[in-house]
Order: sequence, then structure tokens, then C-alpha cells
Amino acid sequence: MKRTVSIPAQLNPSIFLPLLEQCAEIFNAHVDWSPENKTYNKSKAHAALYEQMKKKHSEVPTAFIQAVRDTAMEAVKATAFKKRPRKKKYSGLRFDKRTMTLRGEQLSLSSMGKRERVVLKVPDYFRPIFDSWKLKGATLTYSTQTKQFWIRLVYETETPSLKIAGTILGIDRGIQQLAVTSEGQFFLNGNIRAAQRRYLYNRKTAQAKGTPSARRRLKAMGGKEKRFSRDVNHRVTKQLVSLEGVKTYVLEDLKGVRNKNRGKKQNKRIGSWPFHQFGFFLAYKAQMLGKEVVYVDPRYTSKKCSCCKEIQKGSRNKSKYHCRKCNFQLHADWNAAINIRDNYILSSTSKASEEQVAVIQPSVMIGNNQSQAYCLVQ
Repeated sequence: MKRTVSIPAQLNPSIFLPLLEQCAEIFNAHVDWSPENKTYNKSKAHAALYEQMKKKHSEVPTAFIQAVRDTAMEAVKATAFKKRPRKKKYSGLRFDKRTMTLRGEQLSLSSMGKRERVVLKVPDYFRPIFDSWKLKGATLTYSTQTKQFWIRLVYETETPSLKIAGTILGIDRGIQQLAVTSEGQFFLNGNIRAAQRRYLYNRKTAQAKGTPSARRRLKAMGGKEKRFSRDVNHRVTKQLVSLEGVKTYVLEDLKGVRNKNRGKKQNKRIGSWPFHQFGFFLAYKAQMLGKEVVYVDPRYTSKKCSCCKEIQKGSRNKSKYHCRKCNFQLHADWNAAINIRDNYILSSTSKASEEQVAVIQPSVMIGNNQSQAYCLVQ
């Protein structure tokens, strides 16, 4: 199990920017060589280019030449020769035990001259990992926009064993309520819709102007929107994994969700929220606690009655679900979350039969008498 953390580093630009630039040139030279020779074998790349790169970039430590070679061959292999991955002038540079040393919070990095040292300010939330996990490597990056170096540290530890006992929790994701569980817990943020409308309006205004300053503003707004959604996803998934007694979280597989036609406004709302990121955050947080995240087919989870399992068109009206067959009524997202959980249980019947699955089925609710447990993200 691996985790990473990015920490700002006060490094001398006159020392490390030339190093990043030359390493980008070495990377691109390997990427150009690979398809011409129809191989991404690291040993063959070393035999063909190592001496040439060492002579051309004599100030670059050989450990970096080897590390960049490996990174380039891995990048080519990932694209299967279909593309030529390129590195820009100040792209990231990978460090390993040959080129870095960490003692306490002091990090020593190799450069084109003597080693440079920097004291890291480790965030409190990452402190338990920083103090007890094993450091496997680091990547140095540089933001041309903020003129800031960043060190991304990679830590590793043994993956906790999965919990044997516990409940299975279905989660329906959406825009009105970011997450609704099969046990009736609603995780939402009242600022989400308002923030989306504000960002959309500001984008349209800036795009209409088309001036250089408007384009800069558009870029800045994109960063703010990403940080906002990332923060909300972090907080909601943190609350979900802290639920006691849960061992499995079930999500819908939302691949292709952006390609469906739900109307112009709804498509914009759904397309602007990173649901994949939500699943990623939930998965790695759950893994640290010995829990798991699984995915199921999303078909009919909104149209199916969670009580009698009848699939009906027109049974959902915005946030209300009303089954015409058994007269069952429930909040539509809660109903979908129950179906998500049940779909997983049905798809793994043989496994579920050996486990104790706690199932909470809400009572049938008629009219407007509807009990909901809301969990508001502050």
C-alpha cells in the first residue's frame, strides 16, 4: 500500500531548473529512440544511449540519466508506441535512494553540483505516515505559474487485511446530494450547487470577453473549482470511511456518465463534478482501515423499487420515488442506494452466503411522511 504527499520546497532555481531542463532533454531523446528501434527494453536503451547522454549532459549525475531512462521506457510502454510522450522544459524528476536521503525532516537531494538540503514542513494529517511508513522515492516538480518547487514523497507499508465481519453499504452519488447511503445517511454540501452556478456564470462571462486577462482569469477559476471539489470529496469520503461496522462500500460504475444526454444543464452539472476522484479517495481511505470499495452495474438502480424489485418508468419524480405496484415511497437517492447494495449482494451470492450481511430496509412511507438522516458537510 502506497501513499504520497506533496510538500513545497525552498530550493535554489539556478541549481535545480537547469537539472530539470537537461533531464527533460534526456527523456525526450529516449522517447524518440524507442519507436524507431521498436523496443522499450531498458537494457537496450542503456546500451544505445547511455554513453551518448553521459557525454552530452556531463554535469548530470549518472543516477539521474538511469532514472530518466527508466521513466521514458515505462512511458513508451504505457502508450504501446501509439503516442510519443514528451516532457516539457521543467517537468518532474524522479529521485531514489541513490539521489536523496531523508533524516528526520531534512531532505538531501543530488544536483549537478554538491548535494542540496531542504527542511520539509510535513502537514499534520500526513504525520502518522511520515513517522512510521517506509520512504520509497520522491519526485521533484516545479510550477512555472507560482514559481514554486514541490517534493512529492512516496511512502509504502503493508496493506491491512480486509475486515471479515461488517455490513455492506450502498452509496448513490449525485449533485443534489453528493452521497446517499443504503442506511439513509445523506452527505451533502449546500454550497455545491451555488458554487457550480457561480463558476459557470464566471466562465461564461470571461469566455465572452476573450481578452488575455479574461483567459488568465479562466485559468485561475479552473484551479479554484478543482480545489473546491477536491476538498468536498475529501471531507465526505472521510466521513463515510469513519462509519462504524462497515466493511464494504458499493458504488455505481459511472464510466461513460459524461456521454449520456440528460439535458444541457444537467450534463454541465454532472460533467463538472469529479465522481471518479470521489471513488478514488474513498478507496484509498477505506484500504487503510481494512475496508474495500467495489463497483456494480448502474442500470435500473434509479427505476427499480427497492422493496418489490419491480422496474418501472415514471416511478421517480425528481427526489421522490413511488412504486405503483406495491405503493412503496422513499427518497429517490436512498432507494437507488439500497438497489446498489442489493445488486452487489445478488452478484456475489456465493460469497454473501458465507458472510453475515446486515440489511436495513426502510419502512414503507406514504405521502410526505418521510424520515431522513442528514449529514451536513461543514
